[in-house]
Amino acid sequence: MRRIALALLLAAALPACHTKYTTLSGSLKLGSTPEENFERGVSELKDRNYAEALRFFEYVKAKYPFSAVSVLADLRLADVKFAQSQYLEAADDYERFAKDHPSSDQNDYAKYRAGLSHLKAGPGDFFMFPPVEEKDQHETEKAVAALREFVKTWPDSKYIEDGRKSLAHGEEILAKREMYAGDYYYKRKYWAGAAGRYKGLADEYPATSQAEPALVKLAKSYLQMNEKFHARQALQQLITRYPESRGRDDAEKLLESLR
Repeated sequence: MRRIALALLLAAALPACHTKYTTLSGSLKLGSTPEENFERGVSELKDRNYAEALRFFEYVKAKYPFSAVSVLADLRLADVKFAQSQYLEAADDYERFAKDHPSSDQNDYAKYRAGLSHLKAGPGDFFMFPPVEEKDQHETEKAVAALREFVKTWPDSKYIEDGRKSLAHGEEILAKREMYAGDYYYKRKYWAGAAGRYKGLADEYPATSQAEPALVKLAKSYLQMNEKFHARQALQQLITRYPESRGRDDAEKLLESLR
């Protein structure tokens, strides 16, 4: 009862201006069914009236906790936070939805949006700030993990194309970080450290633009340590995995010189 009373107080709160489903005094124009109120919340969300959308969804959850749309209201509340760039909070809500409703047919959406939220919560690559590879990429790591799970679990989802693009973007960021670290060690002639980073990059992010140059630098790092066997392996991997690589000819020449 306390929750319902709180929701009714929210419904009576005065917003800055009235909308399609609020009165001039700011009260919600409530429908007679949970579905009707849910759809009004969706409409307000589409119109970017986020405060009003939130109030409708909270009202549905409080007044009709056992309705089917009450479950969906949880997802839409996450959408409200996402739309307001509250990405960390949105990610938590999407992940909680997937955990609390494992049989929902909306789980693909929840997992995709959780990954996207983490990706957007990560540091941007604006010119006035340090390069993205120098920044903390903890949220990007979470994004890649979530999006990999999404792509693997729901290959037929209608969100799969966007999910794959977001995953590729996240992997590219992490690959650049590994290349940056590898180059740091390489320039200081710490060959083992450089080789570890380059190999990790090539193994973990093979579809990124950084993978091919990482294999070349990996081979060169091994040669500096006089590990010709491992250098040949890196070059063979480059030639096999990336047959159209612009560095293929040079890789083949270097490999031939090591036989």
